[in-house]
Amino acid sequence: MIRIRGLRKNFRIGFAMRPVAALKGLDLTVEKGDIYGFIGPNGAGKSTTIKILVGLLRYSEGEVKLLGGSPRDVKLRSRIGYMPEQPYFYDYLSGRELLRYFGSLSGLKGKALDDAIAAALACVHADKPWIDAPLRRYSKGMTQRVGLAQAMLSRPELLILDEPMSGLDPVGRRDVRNAILSLHEAGTTVFYSSHVLSDVEAISNRVGIIIDGKMRREGPIADVMAEAGSLEEALTEEIARA
Repeated sequence: MIRIRGLRKNFRIGFAMRPVAALKGLDLTVEKGDIYGFIGPNGAGKSTTIKILVGLLRYSEGEVKLLGGSPRDVKLRSRIGYMPEQPYFYDYLSGRELLRYFGSLSGLKGKALDDAIAAALACVHADKPWIDAPLRRYSKGMTQRVGLAQAMLSRPELLILDEPMSGLDPVGRRDVRNAILSLHEAGTTVFYSSHVLSDVEAISNRVGIIIDGKMRREGPIADVMAEAGSLEEALTEEIARA
C-alpha cells in the first residue's frame, strides 16, 4: 500500500533561505490490511510525510510508492481518503452540504451519494441536528467528525489521517477509534499519525516511530511493546537515543 525508501525533504527558511532537513532518509512500509500508527514528538516529520503521500508536498530525494503508483498521480486520489491535522472547510456550508460536495467530487451522485453520507455520518456519530448548521458554528470535535466522515465517504482503499483524535474528548476519541476499526473491517488500510499513545496501542497492528526525520523503530506493535514494556517507553527510549 505504502512504500517509502530514503525519503528526504528539505525546506528553505528565513531571509537567507537557509536549508533545513525535515526528512533525512526515511524508510516506511504499510502493507494491505494494516492499521499503522505513525508516532513521534512534535517536529519529527509526521505531517511532512503525510503531505508528501497525498501530493501536497514534493519531496527532495528518495522513492515513494502509493497503491503501486506515484503520489503525484491524480488518478490514485479517488482511491484514497485523507483528513489533515487541522481540517479547514468552507464555513458557510453545513456539514451535510460539505459531504455532498466532496461526495460529488468522488463521483457519487443520487441515492448512492445520499446513502454514503448517511453511512459516514452514522459511523462517526455525527447524524445529529447540528449537521445541518453552518460549519462556522462547529466545535473542534464536531469539525473533526465531519473531517473524518468526508475522508471515509467513498469507502477508500487507503485512509490517511493526520492526528484524527486531536482535540477530542474521551467519547469523541472512542467514536473515532470505532470508526477506524469499522472501516478496517470493511477492507480499508489505515495509516495515521497520533500523539495519543493509548489509542495507538488500542487499534494498531503495526507502528513506526519517527524521530528527527528518521525512522527509529518499526514493526508489529506487539513486538515493539514487548521490547520496551510499553509504547511510551519505546518512544522515550528512541528520543533519548536521538
